[in-house]
This record gives sequence, C-alpha cells and structure tokens, in this order.
Amino acid sequence: MGVAGSGKSTVAGLLAGRLGWDFQEGDDLHPRANVDKMATGHPLTDDDRLPWLARVSEWIITRTSKGRPGIITCSALKRSYRDILRGEDVVFVYLAGSSDLIARRLTARLDHYMPASLLESQLATLEPPTADEHAITIDIGVTTAEQAADALQALVSV
Repeated sequence: MGVAGSGKSTVAGLLAGRLGWDFQEGDDLHPRANVDKMATGHPLTDDDRLPWLARVSEWIITRTSKGRPGIITCSALKRSYRDILRGEDVVFVYLAGSSDLIARRLTARLDHYMPASLLESQLATLEPPTADEHAITIDIGVTTAEQAADALQALVSV
C-alpha cells in the first residue's frame, strides 16, 4: 500500500516472485471510469473507490478462504479503505517515503495513467497505518531489492 509512485508494483512483484505467491496488480481492477478520471488529472472520491476496493477485497477473500497466499497492490490510503480489505490473514506493507522522492518517480514514469499532478491529492488523503493495524512500514529510500528484503524479513516475523 502507499501513494502512486511509491513502488508498490515493483516491490510486490519481487516479493511474489521470491515467495511463489499469486500476484495481482490492483490498478488492473479499477473500473474504466476511474482510470479515465485519473488519466485526465481528477482525483478519485470515496464513492469512486468503493467498487474498486470491493474487487480488491474479493481477490483477497478468494485466496484467504482457500489458504492460498497472495500479494495485491492497492493504495489503501485511508483506514476506512483498509477496513474493507482487512482480514485475519491480511498484512499491509506500507511503502513510505518523502513526497520529493515520490514526485521524482512519478515525473519519470512514462507507462502509467496516473499523472504526477495527483500526488498532492493522494498525500492529502493518506492516513498512514497506526500501531493497531496489521501493517509493516518499509522505507522507500533504499533500493527496491532492499525494500523487498526488508518486507520479506518483516513478513516472516509476523
């Protein structure tokens, strides 16, 4: 979880590969209207996000109900969004970093519909996980390999 440009897809892909777990890019579950809205520089509302969060939740429930591990990317910016996704076997890996670093990453990214102009709205919406949530915080100021290694080490300890 984390704002756009924090490295969710890259780190999740590394983790899924190392663990041999199912992987789903959460952005691929967005309704077309959401993608179009973001691509034109308009932030999503809670109402826009609800159908997407339901699809992400469905993916999670399908796996956890069968005891099948998986990793799915999702911004999960607010606690209320994480509450929709939360389950006994769900751990959130929060990729946290400075807004300057994330802005540089977003500006350099060429293959995604999410424009850098929406970073401010995501940061304004972000409610970092609190101590009572089942979450691990990973600093994105290190290489993606180090981020994945840190996340893997933390997940093994959970």
